[in-house]
Order: sequence, then structure tokens, then C-alpha cells
Amino acid sequence: DRSPSRGLGDVYKRQHVNDLSIGFGKDAPVVDRVSFSVNAGETLALVGESGSGKTLTCRSVLRVLPEAAQLRGGSVQFASQGQTVDLMNLPEKAMRAIRGDRISMIFQEPMRSLSPLHRLGNQVAEVLWLHRNMGRAEAKRVVLEEFREVGFANPEQVWNSYPFEMSGGMRQRAMIAMAMVAKPDLLIADEPTTALDVTTQAQVLGLIRTLQADTGMAVILVTHDLGVVANMAQHVVVMHKGRVMERGLARDILRAPAHPYTAKLFAAAPTIPKVAAPARPSNDQDIILSLKDVSKTYTMRAAGWRKPVAVPACQHIDLQLARGKTLAIVGESGSGKTTCARIAIGAEPPDTGGEVLFRPATGAPPLPVHTMTGTERSAFQRQAQMVFQDPYSSLSPRMRVQEALTEPMEIHGIGSAGDRRDKAAEMLRWVGLSPDMLRRFPHAFSGGQRQRLSIARALTLDPKLLICDEPTSALDVSVQEQILSLLEDIRERANLSYLFISHDLAVVARIADEVAVMRRGVIVEQAAPDTLFYNPQHPYTRALIAAQPEPDISRPIDLDLVAKGAGSPALWPESFRFTGDNPPALREMEPGHMVRCHA
Repeated sequence: DRSPSRGLGDVYKRQHVNDLSIGFGKDAPVVDRVSFSVNAGETLALVGESGSGKTLTCRSVLRVLPEAAQLRGGSVQFASQGQTVDLMNLPEKAMRAIRGDRISMIFQEPMRSLSPLHRLGNQVAEVLWLHRNMGRAEAKRVVLEEFREVGFANPEQVWNSYPFEMSGGMRQRAMIAMAMVAKPDLLIADEPTTALDVTTQAQVLGLIRTLQADTGMAVILVTHDLGVVANMAQHVVVMHKGRVMERGLARDILRAPAHPYTAKLFAAAPTIPKVAAPARPSNDQDIILSLKDVSKTYTMRAAGWRKPVAVPACQHIDLQLARGKTLAIVGESGSGKTTCARIAIGAEPPDTGGEVLFRPATGAPPLPVHTMTGTERSAFQRQAQMVFQDPYSSLSPRMRVQEALTEPMEIHGIGSAGDRRDKAAEMLRWVGLSPDMLRRFPHAFSGGQRQRLSIARALTLDPKLLICDEPTSALDVSVQEQILSLLEDIRERANLSYLFISHDLAVVARIADEVAVMRRGVIVEQAAPDTLFYNPQHPYTRALIAAQPEPDISRPIDLDLVAKGAGSPALWPESFRFTGDNPPALREMEPGHMVRCHA
């Protein structure tokens, strides 16, 4: 423990977790005598692999543990408004008055925490109605302002939208707004930015810091992103298998971790390399997937009798994926990345004029994905699989892991029941899980473990094309390293092709052969990683790179540079500037390097 000692004079400014122990049944505790404290106006980062007990520790503060969890010991001292109370012994009525008001939590999975039956505006405003006795008009004004702060371009539209109408990143922004709108004394943020693109992440982190400076809010930050830790935290607690391995000042631990586990965790953190990696040899003529002039427009409902609003999700997308290669699409939430992926796999039809072509083998005639026959579609669905962004929604809560993994093989009539079980067990080993877990249900796994299950499920059919929608965003750095190594190994051994969607530029720099940068439905720049990351031309691409947090406390994010590139196109340099919905054309600046700019 390298935490500096403090006097008792600031006891009323500190939040303490003392000797907390949590278990299930007769098993050993999953949180074992964990202690830490956080001061008003400061940020404490809880760092560790998925399953280390970070989330359970945080949920115990609000007393929202799973029903089967047993609080076996410890106390949580909460200091606010000149008094300190033990939250573990507080009556439930008093606890309800604290939740969402004086203590707020940003949960890891927004789709599980937001009601699908209520509009986002009403859900966020409910905090103000319940805890501030605020009128509806005033609450709406405050919520719309909070929506602007977390990066929504059209707050009024978000107010009237349901969660299922938003992308994963946009739902997470709404969750952040809900947690911060009441200006709490303590904010517990459980992986608050994993679903966000780096520019929005930088803005949200800046917003949290501003709110801390204005109100003295304390923050407990659960994260696996060491760059976020370096930019936000004054203190760090490293957890492993329910125990504290190391704790102390962030600057000391980031510069020189003392515990071997901490050093191993930090070594696995991905970063954009300082020197460009050599490009892998490519056969550009062997194209497995083509998107030609693909656009997609959705119709959003409007309030009252007003006419529905047409919202373009993506416009005139042209992409080609070479067999055995990885094409990455990066960009902010709501930029159209996931829409492109869903169109590519046939889950969404493109607007009239767009076309998606799939070539199952070298030299085979291209198959139009959206006009296939039943037989062709069945074959395509076996050869093209998708790993979804939200592991909670993509796994049925009523199916055991074995059933979830063997179901695709049953549908396609592959092997006997014993063969399918063996394949499921093998896939679990591939993604770093034990075959002993086959009899469990998804709710028994952490968020990162569930994402690994989703990847294993997609691989059971031995596909040729894997469309990965943020496949590592929910994973801690050590497991992320394993998954990326696994994906690279599978790609080389099976000549697998990836359409890889991510907001993590360090991950993209490692795995991609080609990168397309999207913003507001259009591709603004496209090139190989060794060109894009070391010679970026478009202001938005430069903002993405500047917003990538580094695990170096002496190199904070330049929020001004991020704001310029991620801001209005009307404020960009003249060669890139445009207004309205008429961006300039995508032009080839040098061989293989496309940039959207004026001639």
C-alpha cells in the first residue's frame, strides 16, 4: 500500500470502503477485505481484469447487489453535508433518497439500465422530478443542456427517442447524462466510456473534471483503460480475484508499478506504436466483400402531429475487403459504423441504388447479399458471422452457455450432439474460458466474460467473414490482448477476413490492414494504418488521434485540439470546410490515401 497517510481533519470529505467482503453461497469470497477511500473533488480508479470484483465492490456502495450475493463484512462510510453515515446500516427509505441524488452510478451496460418503454428525456428528467421537485419545463431545460454537454448534436431528438433507437455509444451518453444531471456528491462510473468513441470520451472526461472542480464531486472510476486512468485519477487501486494487489498515487503506480500483477496488466495495454508497422502483403484483386454506393436513411417519429423526420445513417459508402485481411471502420458513436456492418451482413437493406456483394471463394461469382435465394442465404449466414457490441443483448438469458454455443451448429445441421459439445468446449478454450462453464447461464459472467462468449459463439461455424462490432470494448487490457492475439492467429490460420468496427485506435493500429474513418454517415479519410496514423490529413482524423488517451500522466489529452476537429465542419480549415449536408468529395491524395476535401 503506497497511499500517503492523512490526518483526521478531512474525515468529513472522504468516502471510505472498509474491509468489504462479498460472497456467493458457500464459496470463497469474490470480494475479500477490500478497503479504500476517496476524497471530495478527487478520482479513485479501480483497475483490474473482468471478474476481479470491481463492479460488485461499487454496487455494494449503492446496495444494489445481486439477490444471491452475501455481504459478509465491512462498512461503507459516506460523508456528505457535514455528516458521515454507514450506508450498510442505513434504512432502505433513507438509502432511496441517496441513490441517484447524492450518489449516482453510471452502469456498464446501458441497455440493461434504461427502460425500453420510456423516452430517454423522461428517464433522465425523472431524477430531477424525484430529488429536486423540479417542474417539467425546468427539468427539460436542464436535461437538454446536459445532453449537449455529453456530446449529443440534436438534444431535442434524443429527448423524444427510445433507447432502442440509439446506438450503443449514444445510449451510454444518455446514461452518463442521467448520472450527472443531479450534480451528485459521489459519482461511481463503471466503465463509463468503453462504448464511446475517443473524441466523445475526451469530452465526457473533461465534463467530469469540470463538474468536480465546480461541485467538489468525488469519483470512483472503474476502468481497464490506463489512458483514462492517467488523465483522470489521483489514486489507483489494483484488484485481482477479489483482493487489492496495489494502491497508491496514480503518478507513482503508472510510472513504476511495484506488484508483478500490476506490471503485467500495464504491459498488456494497447497503444498506437511510435513507428509504423510494416504492411502485410495483399492481393487486392481477391475481394471477399464489397459495399457499393451504400446509403441508409431511417425515419424517426416526431411528437404530436408533426411530420416524421428522415435521418441519414450513412451516405454513399464504397468499401472493399480483401480476403484474409482486416478492414477497420472507426468514428464517433452515431457516425453510421454499426449501420454499415448490419447492411454488410444482410440484417438491414440499403437504400435504393446501394449494393453489397459477397464472394464465398477466390474466383467465385459475387453474390448480392440482399437479393439471395433461401439456399444462398443459408450458406452465407454460415460463412459470415457477427460479434455484436452488447454481449448482454446478444446472449439469451434463458439459455445455458452450452445451448448458446451449440445452437448455430444445430441450425445448420453440423455434427452430432457430442461433436457440437466438443466444439463448444474448444471455442471456450480459444477465448480463455473453461469448459466447466458450459452449464452456467450468461448472468453468472462479468461483462468481459460475456463478450468472450459472444466471440466463441460466432466462431463455432468456422466462418470465412467475421464482422466485429466493438468486440473488445468491454474487455480489460489483458483479456483484450488475448482476444486480439486470438483473432490474428485465426485470421492467419484460416484465412479469415474481418470487418472490424472500433473506437479504440490502438486496437485498430494493431489489427487493421485498411482503416476508414467515418463521421456523421460519411467516410472522411481512408488509408492503411501506417499512412493514416502517421500522416493524417483530415481535421477529424487528427482529433481522433489526439483524443486517444495514453497511459502517461505527463501527456494529458489536448481537449482544445479535440474540440476543433470534432466540432462543426463549418469551423474546419478551408479545404475541408462545408455547411449543411453537402460535404466535399472523397479524393485520392496519394496512392491508397483517400481524403474528403475540396480540390
